[in-house]
Amino acid sequence: MDRHAQLSSFVLIAEKGGFAAAALAEGVTPVVMGRRLSALEERLGVKLMHRSTRGLKLTELGEQFLARCRVTLKDFDELELSITTSRRSVSGDLLVTAPAGFGRHHVACHAPGFLRAHPGVALAFNLTDGLVDLVRERADLSVRIGPVSDPNYVAIKLHPNRRVVCGSPRYFEKHGVPRTPEELLNHNCLTLSSSINQLRGWSFNHNNRVTNVRVGGALSCNDGELLFQWMLEGLGLGWRSTWEVQPAIDRGELISVLDEYAVPHYDIQAVYPQQRYVPAKVLAFIDYLKTIYADPNYWSRGL
Repeated sequence: MDRHAQLSSFVLIAEKGGFAAAALAEGVTPVVMGRRLSALEERLGVKLMHRSTRGLKLTELGEQFLARCRVTLKDFDELELSITTSRRSVSGDLLVTAPAGFGRHHVACHAPGFLRAHPGVALAFNLTDGLVDLVRERADLSVRIGPVSDPNYVAIKLHPNRRVVCGSPRYFEKHGVPRTPEELLNHNCLTLSSSINQLRGWSFNHNNRVTNVRVGGALSCNDGELLFQWMLEGLGLGWRSTWEVQPAIDRGELISVLDEYAVPHYDIQAVYPQQRYVPAKVLAFIDYLKTIYADPNYWSRGL
């Protein structure tokens, strides 16, 4: 039997002076109230109330226990209220993880605006290209570009994403434009040496099938921003997410090719541990990013 129900019923019986009045206030039958009191006394091994035809009278131990019960129940109610308020209030510490490059340009940079809207939040960021265990690292939220298959996590789509092959006008003037994915084998392709996806090859839709082309070239690195700079300098072609290259494409600094072969890539997602009550601060930050990313002009702006 619920110990909280036993304690609260005991206090209510004492305050109302009988089972009938307490049962009416509780919305149950007097028999239920009697069973709760009996179960409490049996569990404690003491008599809390004397029952007679003239009514109920607290024992000496019952008087002492009643005072302690009132304090305990008050603390319990205040604890529940604090948790409920915290869940509904956009406040407290919020630790967000994100890939290093994307996090710098599209997550952490929006912290000032979010804090202006929610001054009760203290934001911290862990920007890393490694996969963060949110539970072990005590992180509240992760912004990821990749699959989420763990059923212990919830993934919310923030914005679609795709990869395109692109290079500078200078590169294409010197080396020509590939017309099919297979022609990339004749080009200097810049790859991320730490990317498992790129080790498998660049993915394309060919005859309604996704195929991978194992490209190669004279330059590779484990830093996306350096690779992006090499593309701008005309040193080779890159297979990059639109969130990174779209502004340069719009400015004419890069040109995307093989767009008709492009396949959808992993969406930009907000990920948090599965839980019954999601803190308001987590939902507020997700909504804030979704609103920013939904702006049709946002992804064309410079980094």
